[in-house]
Amino acid sequence: MILRPLSGRFTRTVLAATLLTGLGACAERTETTSTNTDSAVANLPASTPSITYNPERDAFFGDLHVHTRFSFDAFLMGTRRTPDDAYRFAKGDPIEHASGFKMQLKKPLDFQAVSDHDIYLGMMPNLAESDSEFADHPIAEFVRNATDVTGSTAAFQAVLGHLFRMRSSGAEDELRNTPIALNAWQQIIASAERHNDPGNFTAFIAYEYTKSGNEFQNLHRNVVFRGSEVPNLPFAAYDTQPEELWDWLDAQRDDGIEGLAIPHNSNGSDGWMFAQTKWDGSEFDADYAEQRMRNEPIVENTQVKGTSDTHPLLSPNDEWADFEIMPLRVASNLKSSPQGSYVREAFLNGLVMQDQKGFNPYQFGVIGSSDTHNAAGSFDEDNYWSKTGVLDIEPQLRGSVPLDQPGPNGEKYANGASQYWGGSGLAGVWAESNTRSAIYDAFRRKETFSTSGPHIKLRFFGGYALGKATVDETTQIKTLYTMGVPMGGDLAPAAADAPHKIPSFYAWAMRDNDSGALQRLQVVKGWVVDGEAQEKVFDIACSDGLKVDPATHRCPDNGASVNISDCSVSANSGASELKTVWEDPEFNADQNAFYYARVLENPICRWSTWDAIRAGVVPRPDMHATIQERAWSSPIWFTPGR
Repeated sequence: MILRPLSGRFTRTVLAATLLTGLGACAERTETTSTNTDSAVANLPASTPSITYNPERDAFFGDLHVHTRFSFDAFLMGTRRTPDDAYRFAKGDPIEHASGFKMQLKKPLDFQAVSDHDIYLGMMPNLAESDSEFADHPIAEFVRNATDVTGSTAAFQAVLGHLFRMRSSGAEDELRNTPIALNAWQQIIASAERHNDPGNFTAFIAYEYTKSGNEFQNLHRNVVFRGSEVPNLPFAAYDTQPEELWDWLDAQRDDGIEGLAIPHNSNGSDGWMFAQTKWDGSEFDADYAEQRMRNEPIVENTQVKGTSDTHPLLSPNDEWADFEIMPLRVASNLKSSPQGSYVREAFLNGLVMQDQKGFNPYQFGVIGSSDTHNAAGSFDEDNYWSKTGVLDIEPQLRGSVPLDQPGPNGEKYANGASQYWGGSGLAGVWAESNTRSAIYDAFRRKETFSTSGPHIKLRFFGGYALGKATVDETTQIKTLYTMGVPMGGDLAPAAADAPHKIPSFYAWAMRDNDSGALQRLQVVKGWVVDGEAQEKVFDIACSDGLKVDPATHRCPDNGASVNISDCSVSANSGASELKTVWEDPEFNADQNAFYYARVLENPICRWSTWDAIRAGVVPRPDMHATIQERAWSSPIWFTPGR
């Protein structure tokens, strides 16, 4: 059967009836997940605890990008962990990696979404079963042998070869099987319902829309639903374009099913993610901008496959732009063009469109997530298990330690894409409670931030005369919400009779005690002059009692250092907390602008340096030996009152 999106609401009654009547021999065996909805409901918490509600909002951390055995590529990488395993991991329990060791977080997450790929959803576990209806399929034996590097590599070649042949021939693909996809989707839903525990842990129902160009231009989106009512099946990327996904999300919303899409790894899109024309080459218009922002209010700007905030070629005056840059397209060794592939440039291009045409299709908030294919995100440089199961678990496989023997062309190191990856990232939100509705509403209003892995808390408000808001610490946040707008918001021009015409910004960051101390707090500004986008980075608060130089807008060096021989860091430098109220010294009320906060930790060893130390070898010279973990806020936008 051909996998096609279905319309209508998903309900528990429909799920139970479908399970009983529609699956038959196509039902798939799993290790721990029940497909019976009544059982799933029975396994929910017996009583809902009182939910803490804070009108001034708390910071919650999560991961909206997690793959399990139901993703075709994760299964081929040796991953056999289920959605239940992924949620147990997020809550703090250890689970087993494909290679056998235990993975566990330093501290649990507050929310998570399992987001398995729509393409061949649930098909690989079925192919691996010796008595399934597809047991004799030409690629089944390859899938069954996908348990080590050799077997996984061969299986990938077989599965992708089959997929490309089907696409080019236009023939019906027997592996696009609706009952199997439906069964996997129902198990994903049931697992999220089991683990959702309002007030303690939020489990979202989600999937990944897996669209790429013919030359691996990444256009993937994670689709996250607000509540328990979700579509019968995900809208699949096989023969569709992102604009059709937005049409589908609009139709679902009209039917009472609320969801949004989150673009990810724009760094590997070769300029396609933030192009300045529609898919068919026609010009953007206000309707396009409105639909895109309605369906894609937030974007993922950091994850294991690198950072998509900005690039040194796009931000040559930003000394910290060269951070975890992945130069390749996703699932390829082809180079990816920076232009059109990074979020800050999209913000700037959106400002130009706002200035010239009156609409902005790139007014995103930001989050981070892991994109783990191990059912478990790897967020710590000193305890790093990368992304792709058995394919990159050993340091030699990910290029941080020399090969035992030189490669065919004399290569000393493996040079796959995983050398560019890192222990990132996390989604942060400011929400009233740890519940689906409160956290999802934070996504919608873009009161979100991203981190490169640590649980750094970051807050950002814009308004006028905000310095007064810091006088009384007990009412500070309430006053900021009253006087200004939080990250993700739009700041209106000051009233004509207002005593303060220049906006000020309150920025606050709190370190993660399991990570490095904070070094500096910054504001990144973008604006438009005569139709041209400009950008500038301002340091606004420094650690160690240091002061920002008003001429350079930079903090002095705080002396933080790393001993590369053992990864020890200098003591007594850095801050636990940084906060200030900053006024833009170059503000022009006639210019469109955005502002967002960025906070940097003191440097620490990168995972590749840890690999080298543990192997007793010198760190690879063309890899960064250290990194500065960081967090980014969503922007605040200023539009002149023309």
